[in-house]
Amino acid sequence: MPTESKWTAGKIKALKGREKFACLTAYDYTTARLLDEAGLPLLLVGDSLAMTMLGYADTLPVTMEAMLHHTAAVARGVKSALVVADMPFMSYQASISQAIENAGRFVKQAGADAVKIEGGAFRTPTIKALIENGIPVLGHIGLTPQSIHAMGGYKVQGKKPAEAQALLHDAQVLAEAGVFAMVLECMPPALGEEITRTVPTPTIGIGAGPHCDGQILVTHDLLGLFSEFTPKFVKRYANLGAEMKKAFEAYKADVAKGTFPGTEHCY
Repeated sequence: MPTESKWTAGKIKALKGREKFACLTAYDYTTARLLDEAGLPLLLVGDSLAMTMLGYADTLPVTMEAMLHHTAAVARGVKSALVVADMPFMSYQASISQAIENAGRFVKQAGADAVKIEGGAFRTPTIKALIENGIPVLGHIGLTPQSIHAMGGYKVQGKKPAEAQALLHDAQVLAEAGVFAMVLECMPPALGEEITRTVPTPTIGIGAGPHCDGQILVTHDLLGLFSEFTPKFVKRYANLGAEMKKAFEAYKADVAKGTFPGTEHCY
């Protein structure tokens, strides 16, 4: 039963122009519980779990079943935050009926509160269909990782005037279609600011400058857990990867020396 303190898509949308807000990714119960207790209003079960949790090179291989599994774990750890499930590659592109069915699975089976889909104005029919069927949608424009092959890799978007205008148009159309917020990824700060100023919908930046209404990072990057690649836009707030490795090495050494378990660890 939802509580009054539970974040909803409507509450997130109402933050526009009132206060900036922080969002992070979550992929498991324990992390989701800690993020929720820290007061994060929105947690994204990102398809980035393909890399951070499953070891793939990019987001494309992750399946619906994997995303449902991790979304359900996150939902079980959350009391207040809005849980958004990232719809994986080819779970919504083939048809609107496919999109409705799979988005419905995230809500009904996994306990998500909303879904995120990538793409600009051309996604409008899908976005409208999901919203009409009671499923809130978080938009995502700019660098869209599910399209990296078409984009030629991970590149900053909107640097040329024509590209910037196209993204501004995408943002306006998505807002009109009814997304409750939209992610702006990897674009010049001036463009992030213009979109944020122009649309009535909250913008959530990731590498889109400081003027967005909200910000989101991959939690593993923020904590220093995923050291294979650190994007320029990431600020590390901890170096847990190194600390964890130290702990593992200390445990290994204690066992080898016979100092663990000690008498205090025995029944």
